[in-house]
Amino acid sequence: MELRERIARRRSARQDREILVDRDYLSPVVHPADPIGRGPVLEQLLDALEAVFDGELPPPIAVVGPAGAGTSAIVTAVFDALNEQLGESSRSIGTTTRAGRVGSSTWFVYVDGRRVESAFALYRTVLSVLSSEPVPESGVGTDDLRDRLQRQLARPDRHAVVAVDHHDEPETLAYERARELLAPVADSVSIVAVGREAPDELAAEQPTVTVPAYRDHELVEVISDRASTGLAAGALDHESVRELAAWANGNAHDALAALFGAAVLASRDGSDRVAAEHLEQAKADVPDDCVHLDRVLSLSETRQRVLLDLVAIDAADRPIRDLATEIADRSSLTAGTVKRFLYELADHGVVERVPLSATGSGRRPSTLAVRFPTIAFRTLGPSPDETDGETDEPADGDDTAPAS
Repeated sequence: MELRERIARRRSARQDREILVDRDYLSPVVHPADPIGRGPVLEQLLDALEAVFDGELPPPIAVVGPAGAGTSAIVTAVFDALNEQLGESSRSIGTTTRAGRVGSSTWFVYVDGRRVESAFALYRTVLSVLSSEPVPESGVGTDDLRDRLQRQLARPDRHAVVAVDHHDEPETLAYERARELLAPVADSVSIVAVGREAPDELAAEQPTVTVPAYRDHELVEVISDRASTGLAAGALDHESVRELAAWANGNAHDALAALFGAAVLASRDGSDRVAAEHLEQAKADVPDDCVHLDRVLSLSETRQRVLLDLVAIDAADRPIRDLATEIADRSSLTAGTVKRFLYELADHGVVERVPLSATGSGRRPSTLAVRFPTIAFRTLGPSPDETDGETDEPADGDDTAPAS
C-alpha cells in the first residue's frame, strides 16, 4: 500500500473516530501481495519453477506447510508476480488473434480447490487466465471448455502451470482428480499441489517446497503490518502484538483471526484501542486446531446460514436434533435438512460432535461444538438480515452450466 494512502486512511479514521480503518486488510482470509518474512521460501519456489524462465515446463511440484504457515499466500503472490512479469510476452502471443513477437508462452493459474470442484469449474478457471477472450459462465458444456483448452495449448511453445490449493481437504478438488481432468493437455501443463502434505502421486524425487511455521518475530511483523493498515493509529500496543504472536504459536491464521475478532469487539464497545479484555475474548473464540475461516466461507450459502444460526443459539448440552429444530424454525429449511447438513459439517470437521451424558441405556446423544472463529465468521459471513429461500442443495456432479 502506498504511503500516501496509509496517511489518508489514518486521517479519515481520526476524523470518524473509527478503530477499524481497513477491515479487508485486517481479515484473516485476505492474502497480501508480498508475504512478510517469507523471502527464503519464495526463493525456493522460484528455484522449483526455474524452467519457466527458459520457456520450458517445470516438473510437478508440491508446496506443503502446517496450518497458518501461508502456503496459499506464497503461491498466489508468486503466480501473480510471474504473470505480471512474464505476462507482456505471454499475452502478446497467447492467442492466434493477436500479433506478437515469437517466443514461448507460460501462464500461471491458481485454482482454489475449496471453490473449484467440478470439471466445468476447473476448465473455466484455467481458461480465464489463458484466454484473451471472455470465457462463458453458462450456456456451454464441459466438453466445449475442454476442447477450447486443448486448442489454447495446442502449440508446443504454450504452457500452463496450475496450482491446485487445498487438495488434501475434505470435499475439495483432489490432486489426482485435477491431473485426470487435465490429462488431455498433460504435455503442456504442470501441476503444483498446495496443501498440508504432498499427494502420494508425486514421486519422492519431485521438488517439494516446505513452508515452515512462522517464528515469533516473523509473526510479530505480520501482525504489526496488518494492524498498522487495518487499525487506527495507536489502537494496538507492541506488547499486545508480541503476546498475540506467542499465543498463536506460529499460526498466522489464528493470530489474525484473534486480532480481527478483538478489533470487532473494540469497535462494538466504541473503544479507540484494542484492550486486553478484547484480545482475551477474541483468543478464546479461536478453537484449538482451528479450522481456517476461509474453509467455512467457501461453503454454500445455505450451509453458512445454518452455521450462522448455530453460533447464534445456545448449543451447550443440547442434542443435535434439538439444535436442528431450532435452526429450522429460523429459516425456510426443514429440520431434517438442517440435521443432515449438521452431520455433514461434522464429518468434514467444520463442527465437532461432542457426546452428552446419558441416563439410560442406548445410543448416547451428541451436541455440536464449532471449530472456527465465530466473531470473524459472523462479521465476514452472510448477512443474517437476508432471507434464505433455498430448501436444499443442487445435485453434485453437474458438469454442465445452465443456459443463461
